[in-house]
Amino acid sequence: MQSKAHIVKRVMPGSIGEELEIAPGDRLISIDGMEIEDIFDYQFMIQDTYIEMVFQKPDGEQWLLEVDKDYDEDLGLEFESGLMDEYRHCHNKCVFCFIDQMPPGMRDTLYFKDDDSRLSFLQGNYVTLTNMSDHDIDRICRYHLSPINISFQAMNPALRCKMLNNRFAGEALKKVDRLMEADIHMNGQIVLCKGLNDGKELEYSIRELMKYIPNLESVSVVPVGLTKYREGLYPLEPFDGKEAAGVIDMIEAFQRECYAEYGIHFVHASDEWYILAGRELPEEERYDGYLQLENGVGMLRLMIDEFQKEMERRIETGDFPNFEPGRELSIATGKLPYPYIRRMARQLEEACPGLKIAVYPITNLFFGEMITVSGLLTGQDILAQLTGRPLGECLLLPENVLRSGEDVFLDDYRLSELEKALQVPINIVKSSGSDFVESVLAAGGRAESET
Repeated sequence: MQSKAHIVKRVMPGSIGEELEIAPGDRLISIDGMEIEDIFDYQFMIQDTYIEMVFQKPDGEQWLLEVDKDYDEDLGLEFESGLMDEYRHCHNKCVFCFIDQMPPGMRDTLYFKDDDSRLSFLQGNYVTLTNMSDHDIDRICRYHLSPINISFQAMNPALRCKMLNNRFAGEALKKVDRLMEADIHMNGQIVLCKGLNDGKELEYSIRELMKYIPNLESVSVVPVGLTKYREGLYPLEPFDGKEAAGVIDMIEAFQRECYAEYGIHFVHASDEWYILAGRELPEEERYDGYLQLENGVGMLRLMIDEFQKEMERRIETGDFPNFEPGRELSIATGKLPYPYIRRMARQLEEACPGLKIAVYPITNLFFGEMITVSGLLTGQDILAQLTGRPLGECLLLPENVLRSGEDVFLDDYRLSELEKALQVPINIVKSSGSDFVESVLAAGGRAESET
């Protein structure tokens, strides 16, 4: 049986790898006689001060390399696959799966469903545990991969099987006990679906999950995202404001109980619940250090607080530019954060006489109006709804509308195409409140600095 091989993509200049004459295209066969399964095996095995590595050159010749180095010193090698293995596909058919609600004709990567525990550690992805073997659990415990992010959805085994459309989904919950015994830290997620895992089932789930404190550090409760592409899928309905208030009341009651007993708030409602219920966001202290930002828990509170601190600093130091009357710019955002972005824009206008900021909420027609976050806006919706609107000297967009590190929207519309179509320069704004202030002030002064 041929050993698994990993192709070298890059060798860092001045590294041990370069000194050993390892080159792009070489294949790593083994370390200390052991086959390397993935990046975790590799990182674990290269920690020693002496290792023996077998590489195969493109012509088939194999080199046995003896390496003497400092403990935990890196070899300076980058492989073609960052994971050094294939990504694992999700085998569930969850009733709430967002990918099943995607329109046809989009790029292939948007339809890939991952359920890989290694990506949970590397990238923060959430896994259902149904795709994890005993071998996977053993490796997590051996390497102490932590934290692992888990999509619980329900702690009632039968209900979990129904929601994930997987008859093993309930049994998979037992793997949490093994992770707990190995002192692995975890974070949890519950995608709340009306009539399924809400109400008494949510109460039961939270109560059961509390048993894993302190290893289970946090649990987020987020409303199911529903697009307009649900034909043939499980009939799910959105929550209304009254129902959202009920969810918040339950979660906040558990927060008080958990804080009194464990010193953490533990379970958190995502920002959407508070906006839907028309309630003020919790104060910073209740987010326990913002462990669930990627799930939309505390994103707005963090941004608002950062914004206020930056504004207070600038007011105290007088660090605001003087704008000539008539300086205008615009901001486009999702309907969810719109009221908060508009409020911050008004504060900046008050602090900077002469500056006018138009804030536009973009309705998500591509996925459906029930999708209100900025990160799922498309270039075509932004273009259609801003065409003919006064945009001023610059348009600001949040960075999460683009693919990471690229200038492409979800619908493959390019930033340069949007700029050309709207005939306005576009600046991308990072997510922090201080970056928001800086970006607005810089954009507002752009025309003056260019003249």
